[in-house]
Amino acid sequence: MYFHKLAPPGDLRGYVRYFWTLESSSEASLPSAFTTLADGCPGLIVQRAGDSPFCDGTGKAWPRSFLYGQTTRANHISTSGPFQTLGICFEPSALTAVFGLNAAELTDACLDLPLLAAPQAGNLAEQLAAISAVPECVDHLAAFLRAGTARHRTQVDSRVRQSLAQLLESGGRVSLPDLQRAVGLSERSLQRKFKHSVGISPQLFARICRFQASLAQLRTRQYGKFSDLAFELEYADQSHHIRAFREFAGASPQQVRQRAQPGVPEFPELLR
Repeated sequence: MYFHKLAPPGDLRGYVRYFWTLESSSEASLPSAFTTLADGCPGLIVQRAGDSPFCDGTGKAWPRSFLYGQTTRANHISTSGPFQTLGICFEPSALTAVFGLNAAELTDACLDLPLLAAPQAGNLAEQLAAISAVPECVDHLAAFLRAGTARHRTQVDSRVRQSLAQLLESGGRVSLPDLQRAVGLSERSLQRKFKHSVGISPQLFARICRFQASLAQLRTRQYGKFSDLAFELEYADQSHHIRAFREFAGASPQQVRQRAQPGVPEFPELLR
């Protein structure tokens, strides 16, 4: 597989973390199966018409174009043949900021893009299929997103943005009481506002941030042994660290490292 990230235009950097493409290698003819990891970000996916569609763990085919919300667990996906996919990794609160949605309604779920109440959403996949060059596809997607932000003009609560910044910067190692004091919200208000804009509770988002911080060190091998990762990221013990990986990556830290495909660490190979 080939996975490539593309930086967003400057005016979309508060909404988009990166655009990406994923495609099978030219010689791929056998079924492919791999795992996606919880990363704290919603997204958008467009699959090229005519290619082999992605299927979930039950064998159900994904829509050709869809928005998805926060994922709170690892997901197994597969495809039976060649594919070419274009996607967007949004910033955590983008479903509200760009589309005016209650993010909690899409947690561990997706919305077929033609069902989204937005101009051009219904035929976006067809429009992109008519464009061969990836940069032009990204430009087209960027225009679609700009229209969304201009139409909704939805401002994410500044205290939610502050909470997100602290959790991301600390790798999830900020306690809920400290977060409440820093942003000046009660526990109930913070939970409600955070779930509406991000889709999950601040506690769960913090756990995913800590998992992602550990995963980054695992990928760059910035550790001596696996127990060092657990200690540095302030897990209670190595067993706690392994449980977090099994929840958010579907495998232990050692298995994730072994299964990661060269150049595509975001999609570990699913060994059967």
